[in-house]
Amino acid sequence: MTFEWWFAYLLTSTLLSLSPGSGAINTMTTSINHGYRGAAASIAGLQTGLGIHIVLVGVGLGTLFSRSLLAFEILKWAGAAYLIWLGIQQWRAAGAIDLHTLAQTQSRGRLFKRAIFVNLTNPKSIVFLAALFPQFIMPQQPQLAQYLILGVTTIVVDMIVMTGYATLAQRIAAWIKGPKQMKALNKAFGSLFMLVGALLASARHA
Repeated sequence: MTFEWWFAYLLTSTLLSLSPGSGAINTMTTSINHGYRGAAASIAGLQTGLGIHIVLVGVGLGTLFSRSLLAFEILKWAGAAYLIWLGIQQWRAAGAIDLHTLAQTQSRGRLFKRAIFVNLTNPKSIVFLAALFPQFIMPQQPQLAQYLILGVTTIVVDMIVMTGYATLAQRIAAWIKGPKQMKALNKAFGSLFMLVGALLASARHA
């Protein structure tokens, strides 16, 4: 893989990671409600889920999955239901502004697992990776090394972008002065979770 080819993928991966989705919403809500440590656990979970998708694509299961309507539908509805459930929980969240106290309500391990599930139950992610990776693989060169390069690039880029979203969320949290504002923010993010869940439910197999 040439540097130019890798750089083209880097730009593509960056643009895709910047696109707001369930991962970004999950990172921002976690950052606001649980601080940087909670956000770090969430980001690690997202990258773990993304890594699993990349491995599945690398061993060929991504292509197999992308061709299976049943598998796509099962994962799609599971992911949509989970995002909507998270949205309802976020909507109903109390307007606490003491982040130290609020952070005790969920352990970092639980936030980590939640983020893994958010990524794993997104069928569009694995289908997209299965379609994207081959476009940047040079058949005349060793494929394993190229998959590793693309996979590591994808994870590192997404981790940096999600860290940016977490930092942005902290800036937003700094403007919160009372429980009413916090509750309104929770409702806003809860609505976004439910919107993304509804959009995922409406997705169709290619």
